[in-house]
Amino acid sequence: MMKQFFGWCKKTPLIAKIAVGLVVGVCLGLWVPQASFIMVLGDIFVGALKAIAPILVFVLVVASLASAGKGIGKRFSRVIFFYMLSTFLAAVVAVGASYLVKPTIPLAQAIEQSAPSSLGEVLTTLLSNMVMNPVSALMNANYVGILTWAVVFGLALRVIAGDKTKDVLTDFSNAISKAVAWVIQLAPLGIMGLVYGSVSEYGIEIFTDYGKLLAVLVGSMLVMAFVVDPLIVAVALKRNPYPLVLRCFKESGVTAFFTRSSAANIPINMSLCEKLGLDREHYSVSIPLGATINMDGAAITITVMSLAAAFSQGLNVNILIAIILSFVATLGACGASGVAGGSLLLIPMACSLLGVGQDIAMQVVAVGFIIGVVQDSLETAINSSGDVIFCATAEFMEWKKQGKELPF
Repeated sequence: MMKQFFGWCKKTPLIAKIAVGLVVGVCLGLWVPQASFIMVLGDIFVGALKAIAPILVFVLVVASLASAGKGIGKRFSRVIFFYMLSTFLAAVVAVGASYLVKPTIPLAQAIEQSAPSSLGEVLTTLLSNMVMNPVSALMNANYVGILTWAVVFGLALRVIAGDKTKDVLTDFSNAISKAVAWVIQLAPLGIMGLVYGSVSEYGIEIFTDYGKLLAVLVGSMLVMAFVVDPLIVAVALKRNPYPLVLRCFKESGVTAFFTRSSAANIPINMSLCEKLGLDREHYSVSIPLGATINMDGAAITITVMSLAAAFSQGLNVNILIAIILSFVATLGACGASGVAGGSLLLIPMACSLLGVGQDIAMQVVAVGFIIGVVQDSLETAINSSGDVIFCATAEFMEWKKQGKELPF
């Protein structure tokens, strides 16, 4: 029996095993909600990914830049453009959906949290994180700082290191990648534990109290994921984008949905980039960078929640303010990874632009934590899968110019 089980595990694709783990997790969450030890599997999986991701990013970026070829800078500028364009359009989609539905929030509780009071504070935090001590950046999983120092060390090694040193760096990065591949094989058990935790704790009641707000959030994110982002890819590559988009959602978005952590999903995304045949010199920098600045879901959350707060207070938000809000949400979302609590604690900053007081804004943050099991999960799935979509799109544009065949 055990031999047959292990044989099935070897032959079955990872995504199919994840689907089985998902179903088992839901069933266990409904049938035996008291068996909390099952959640340990999810904690171990996410913990392992979070532990190895900072080392993976640092080593891959240093190794890639130390031996990088010429012409890679153009691809980086292109992928950054895609990241920022997508995040801004996400905020615009959220504004349109909010005006169409005008969701309101039943505000009844407050929450004690510290939140950034202005966009300047967010940008200051972002710049401070860039120059954090590199050892502290690795220990605290500060990806802005990790990327900054990895680029500095990588460029320095490119100038002074010999071929043998570069070979050692490459071998070390390959070893880290192999360790990540082993961790990823634990995904079915990890997903089972994560799903069990959500189902056993929240059940399905989460969809009732804040249904209208959730509908706007989820609807905006799905429009962004399956209409706007594919349109950007279609214009850039001049071909049907959905094979690429759906593959990224299947292999990256599903895992990100349940881990609810862009950082934890970095190893998953790098593995997918390797399957797509992308250049490691490119994706080893673009993927962790995307986890920092490609924030479609965060921009939608900030925009929808702040407008819902304004509508709940009976405030009139004119279209000019809404456009400014889109820019603020775009820049704020890029700084979300450097702020404790992620995108939710950037809501008061956006609310201040709309004339909503801090007390009300923090109540909206409390609502965000309540619906976070849905909102944050989908937000992370869209953010993380989008990292691969646009990283691949930027490189595939180069492939087309060179006459190379695209893998979709």
